[in-house]
Amino acid sequence: MSTVKSFTISYNALNEEDTFSEGDVIVGRVTLELSKETKAQKLFVKAKGDANTHWTKKRGDHTHTYSAHRRYFKLKQLLIPESSEDTVLPEGIHVFNFSFNIPRESMPSSFKGSDGKIVYMLEAKLSRSWRMNSTAQKEITFISKSFPNLNYLMSPQVGSTDKKMGVFSKGQVHMDVTVNKTAFAPGESIEIVTQINNSSSRDMTPKFCLEQHAEFHAQGDTRTASREVGKVVDVPIKPQTQQKVKCVLKIPSEQVTSIQNCDIIKVEYQLKVYLDISFAFDPEVLFPVVIIPPDLVSGSHIGAMGPYPYGAFGGQSYSDFPPPSGPVGPYPAYPQSVSYGFPGVQNPSAPPPAYPGNPQVYAGPLDVSAPHWGYNNPVPQVPCPPYSSPSPTFVPHPPPPPQAFHPPPSAPQIQLPPAQAPLAPAPSAQMMNTDFLSQTDENPPSYSVLFQSSPPVESDPK
Repeated sequence: MSTVKSFTISYNALNEEDTFSEGDVIVGRVTLELSKETKAQKLFVKAKGDANTHWTKKRGDHTHTYSAHRRYFKLKQLLIPESSEDTVLPEGIHVFNFSFNIPRESMPSSFKGSDGKIVYMLEAKLSRSWRMNSTAQKEITFISKSFPNLNYLMSPQVGSTDKKMGVFSKGQVHMDVTVNKTAFAPGESIEIVTQINNSSSRDMTPKFCLEQHAEFHAQGDTRTASREVGKVVDVPIKPQTQQKVKCVLKIPSEQVTSIQNCDIIKVEYQLKVYLDISFAFDPEVLFPVVIIPPDLVSGSHIGAMGPYPYGAFGGQSYSDFPPPSGPVGPYPAYPQSVSYGFPGVQNPSAPPPAYPGNPQVYAGPLDVSAPHWGYNNPVPQVPCPPYSSPSPTFVPHPPPPPQAFHPPPSAPQIQLPPAQAPLAPAPSAQMMNTDFLSQTDENPPSYSVLFQSSPPVESDPK
C-alpha cells in the first residue's frame, strides 16, 4: 500500500468565471493524506506562468525542430522547513495553506493553440528519500486586463469599397460599412450596418464573417493558424437596386481574448464584410476586432484610458499592489484604410481622422485583389508553520504569515541645482509634440517667428 494516499492542490475562486488577472491574490491549500508516518525532505508549492511554442519541419531526410519559451513569473512557497534533516510527517490528513500575489506586470491571457500555448499553473511537490517525487498540479485561467486606450477601442469604425464589374457583367458596385466599435467582450454582439448600391447586372449576397488569426514564433520561423469564429449570410441583392443591410454577429461566450502582449504567440481577430458575387472577385472591407474581458467593456463608460487602476472595472479585485504608475504596454496601431469612410459618425470628444497629404484617387476600377481596411472614426513568501499533530481525521494547518511585500522602486530623486536667478514661468498652454522634420509637404517655421529679434545696439565708431 502506498504511503501517500492522496496529494491534491486547490484554490479559492475570486469570481463566477473562475479567472485571475494582474495583481490578484491566489489563496489555496495543499492536502496530503498519509497511510503511515513518513519522512519528507521537501514540500513546497509553486505558481508560474509560461508561454511555449513548438513544431517540426521536415526538409528532405532532416527534421528541424522549432521551439521557444517565455516565463512571466515563478513564485515558490515552502510548506515544511527546509533543513538538512528530514521532517517527520505523521499518519493522517495534512492541509497546508498558501497564498501568492500575481505580479501586476502586463502578461498574456491563457491560450492553447495548434503550435503553442500560454499556461498558468499551481504545482505542489513532495520529495522523500529513496522514493519517487509526488506532484500535484492545478491549472488556473488567467485573463489579461492589459488593454490601454479603451476609449479609442470603443469608437465606431467605417470603411467602403468599390468594384467595377468585369467581362461577364456590366456596371459597378459600391458598399459603405459601419461597425459600432472595435472592442467587444465574449458573448457580446457586433452591430454592422452596410449601404449597398448594386448598379451592376449581377445578384450579390452580403456576408459577414469573424475570423481568428493566431501566430506562433520560434527561432526565426513562424506558423499561422486561422479559423472562422462566426458567420452571417444575408439575402441576395438584386441588380440595379440600393439596399441598407443590418447585421448582428454574436461572439461566442467562451471565446479567448485578444493576445498582443506576447512576443512568441499572437491572437488577433478580424471582421470581414464582403459581397459574394458568382464568377467574380468579391469586394470586401476588413475591420480589426479586439476581444477584451467583460468587466473592461462594462467599465469603459467611466472614461478610463490605459493605464487604469486594476479593480476599477467589474467585480472586486483582490490585490495588494498599488495602481500602475505608467502604461502597461501600448496596443498596436491598426492599418489605415485605403478607401474612404463615412464622415457622419464623428466623435466630438476625439480628434478627427488623419488623412495623407496626397490621397490616392481612383479613376478606374479598384484593385480587388487587396482587401480594403476600415478604420476607427475618429482615428484615433515565507515558510509556513509545520505540519499538525498526528490524527487520522482532518487536521488543518494554520495559514502562513503574510508574505512581505516590496513596493516597486520609486523614481530616483532629482538633485536640484544651486539657487539661481528666477526663471520665466513655463507656458501654461499644452506643449506641441509635432515632429517638424516629418512634415515634408510644408516649409518649416521661419526663424523670426520662433525667436523675436532684439533691438539693434549702436557700436562706437572707430
